[in-house]
Amino acid sequence: MSLARNLDLLRHLPKVDGLRLTEFGRSADASSPLEEVTAFGDNPGALRMFAFVPEQFQKSRALVVVLHGCGQTAAAYDLGAGWSTLAQHYGFALAMPEQQRINNGNTCFNWFNPEDTARDSGEARSIREMITHMAETHRIDPRRIYITGLSAGGGMTSVMLATYPEVFAAGAIIAGLPYGIASNLREALDGMFHSPQRPERELGDFVRRASNHRGPWPKISVWHGSADRTVNPGNANEIVKQWLDLHDLPLVPMAETNVNGYPRQAWWNKDGETLVESYAITDMAHGTPLGLADNDQRYGVEGAFLIEAGISSSYHIAKFFGLTGWIADAKQAEAKPARSPAPHLARSIRAAVAEPAEPKPEERRGLDLGQIITRALTAAGLMK
Repeated sequence: MSLARNLDLLRHLPKVDGLRLTEFGRSADASSPLEEVTAFGDNPGALRMFAFVPEQFQKSRALVVVLHGCGQTAAAYDLGAGWSTLAQHYGFALAMPEQQRINNGNTCFNWFNPEDTARDSGEARSIREMITHMAETHRIDPRRIYITGLSAGGGMTSVMLATYPEVFAAGAIIAGLPYGIASNLREALDGMFHSPQRPERELGDFVRRASNHRGPWPKISVWHGSADRTVNPGNANEIVKQWLDLHDLPLVPMAETNVNGYPRQAWWNKDGETLVESYAITDMAHGTPLGLADNDQRYGVEGAFLIEAGISSSYHIAKFFGLTGWIADAKQAEAKPARSPAPHLARSIRAAVAEPAEPKPEERRGLDLGQIITRALTAAGLMK
């Protein structure tokens, strides 16, 4: 499809989809426990702020920033992806910025506008002010601040991780785009529809130029449907390359496993901590994947760009952030007899032992069997 046809398609999107998406957002508002916060600080991006604070916090208080996709509201995405249900169950706070039509006719975050994607400017600055407000008001642990988003919200998640990397411990991007690939609508459309490949060093430099920060960098989880026709799935690979370069990790995955039937790739550091992971949701279109979690609970409701896929991305993202292991699930695990690893995990351990990842020169002396098994367990999500 030509760029001209892509532009023509976008011109007609409000007429085709605007009513359906807007109605979905309105119907969800009454069902969400989010409350609007009006006096959160400077707001150069003219965004609205919604928040949820659970009655009981984890001992070390955590905050997750959640960014909706185009055509959605904060409440609609909260209901659809199940974040406030997760926050209530596991005891962490939410901040959910919301775009306004005066800024973008399709209520997309402006992830490609230079004035909104620079540190201390526009929408990026507004979201940073919301985080500061939540941290100060609710005594959030500064080491436990995370961010995730869908589509344009995923693009803005990339923006926040690049412009304020010192703020976030980790981030998760769903059907989004890497930071720095666009500074106008034409480049944004080219990235969305075609996802031109770039050298990993170039992608990493986009982030390094966004602030004076030089590490450590946030951990990153990337999710994308292989049948996405709105944001080219190649963007997932470009995001992964961007963050592998920042973390100084090889392009070849250190582990490849299946989670709920979908391929997951993982990369870790010398201590066995997973720094980058990527899920490819086979045959899924553009949206956030929904399904039962490991604890047999469902988080979220199907709707526009919220797709039943048999895997709960919100739950797995919260797990990747380290937010799920301290209450009900842990008690259930203690009550059950120990079980041998699942077959796919056993295979991944055998593969890791048989074919360990090529170590960096400074790591060659430190490899041993115990460390390899630890890394395989980490990659399978059974060890942090």
